[in-house]
Amino acid sequence: MDKLEEIFALQEQLNERIGVHLRDLEPAERPEWVLNYARALQQETAELVDSVPWKWWAKYQEFDEQNARVEVVDLFHFLVSAAQALGMTADDVHRAYLAKNRVNHARQESGYTAKDADDSRHIR
Repeated sequence: MDKLEEIFALQEQLNERIGVHLRDLEPAERPEWVLNYARALQQETAELVDSVPWKWWAKYQEFDEQNARVEVVDLFHFLVSAAQALGMTADDVHRAYLAKNRVNHARQESGYTAKDADDSRHIR
């Protein structure tokens, strides 16, 4: 088992421990759980932002790197859960990441002067 597969397995165990069985979702339930995880990701992102001194007008702030690291890991928990709610496996995420990475490089090579929503439609 590779590291990403291990993360997916551990997240599935944690979700099931709290009573969320993403493998058993009906197609109609998927949007609700994707939204739940997207909202959780927003909150964890806000907590990550709060770990960084972003108030340029306030001199009292300090960078809490340890907490920032924890928030990044929390983001992984919810991101993996969102992928699982969509029926994605670690292999699916890996394949989609590689495909999207190629798209992003192609965009940079072309100067990315125009939005082309169709350039990612092939990614599953």
